[in-house]
Amino acid sequence: MSDATMPAQALLILEDGRTFRGTSYGAQGTALGEAVFTTGMTGYQETLTDPSYARQLIVQTAPHIGNTGVNAADNESTRIWAAGYVVRDAARRPSNWRSEGTLDDELSTQGIVGIQGVDTRAITRHLRERGAMKAGIFSGTDAARPEAELLAEVLAQPAMAGLRLAEEVSVDEAYVVEPSDHGWEGEPLFSIAALDLGIKGMTPIRFAERGVRVHVLPATTTFEEAQALNPDGVFVSNGPGDPATANNQVAFVRSFLDAGVPYFGICFGNQILGRALGFGTYKLRYGHRGINQPVMDRTTGKVEITSQNHGFAVDAPLDGPSQAPEERFGRVEVSHISLNDQVVEGLACLDIPAFSVQYHPEAAAGPHDAAYLFDRFISLMTENKTAQSKTAQSQENK
Repeated sequence: MSDATMPAQALLILEDGRTFRGTSYGAQGTALGEAVFTTGMTGYQETLTDPSYARQLIVQTAPHIGNTGVNAADNESTRIWAAGYVVRDAARRPSNWRSEGTLDDELSTQGIVGIQGVDTRAITRHLRERGAMKAGIFSGTDAARPEAELLAEVLAQPAMAGLRLAEEVSVDEAYVVEPSDHGWEGEPLFSIAALDLGIKGMTPIRFAERGVRVHVLPATTTFEEAQALNPDGVFVSNGPGDPATANNQVAFVRSFLDAGVPYFGICFGNQILGRALGFGTYKLRYGHRGINQPVMDRTTGKVEITSQNHGFAVDAPLDGPSQAPEERFGRVEVSHISLNDQVVEGLACLDIPAFSVQYHPEAAAGPHDAAYLFDRFISLMTENKTAQSKTAQSQENK
C-alpha cells in the first residue's frame, strides 16, 4: 500500500487525558461527544442510525466491524446520528449478498469522523471504571495539533447531563404509517399518536404489522394537537439527551394520563412516564448499550435478552407497588429490572392504563424477546375501549 492510500493518523482523547492512537476511519477531521460503549456483535448500521446516539462517540466492543457492508434497508433513520465511531478492526472489504457499499465510504459520505486500530477493550474497561465521559476523535491534520490543545477542546464541550436533544433529532412534520403498507388486511384496529423523540424506523412498523395506524408526531407537538387526532393510545419513543430537560414532553404525557388515554413508552418514553408520575431520573455511570442486556419481567418471572441504548434511568422504588408522587395517578410498580445492576427497566401503572419499558422491543437490531409488549399495548387499548363502551351503554340505559 502506498503512502497516498495509507489511512491518516488519528487520536481518541478522553476528558481525563487518556489517549489512544490509531488511524482514520470514515471522514477526517474532529468529532466531539460523549464516549460510550455498545456490546452488540451485530447491527452496527442500526446502531449508527439510531437517533438516541446523537452527540455520542460510539465504541464498539465487538472487534470486527464493517464485515457485511451497508444497505438502505437497514437504516433506522434518515442519517447517521452518532457523532463519531471507534472500532478495533475495520473490514477491508464487505462480504454479504445484501451489501450495497462499504461502511468506511458511508461514514465518509456523511461526514462522520472515526478511528480504527485502537484497543477497544482497554477503552471499554476504562469507561466502565471511570464512567462515560467527554471525548474527541481527531484525524488527519487535526491530529497533528498539540495534545494539550486537543484536550482543551474536549473539555470545552458541554456534558451530556443537562442536554436537550430530542427536538434536534425529531421529525419536522407529522407522517402516518399505515397497517395496509405492512401486510395488514382489513381496517386498522386502532390509531395511536406516537411522539417522536428519536424514534427508530422499525418501531411504527411493528405497530402497523399488528393493525395499528401510527401518527408519528414532532417532539414539539402539544397535547391539543395530538388530541385532535382522537387517538386510541399514545406512544412516546426512545431518544437522546437528559430526561430532566423534557418538561414539555412530561406535561404532554400528564395531560393524556389525566384524560385516561392508554400510554406506552420505551426508553426515553419510560423516563418521561417516570417523571410524569413524579419520580426523578439520574445519569448512569456508563449506561446500558447493546443487544444482549438481560431483563426480568416481574409480572411473568421470565428473563428477556433485550436491545438497549440509554445513559439515564428512573429513580423509583423497586419493592412492591407504591403510590405515585403525583398522587392522582394512583399506584405504580417497577415491572422490569436489569439483572446486571438492578436498574429500573419498566413501569406499570395499576390504576390508570399506562406502562413503559427502558429498552427497545422493536429489536432493530437485537433479539425479539420483547415483541409481546406491542401486543400488550393493543390489549390495553382493547380493554380501555371496551370499558368506555360499557360506560356509554350504561349511561344510555339510565
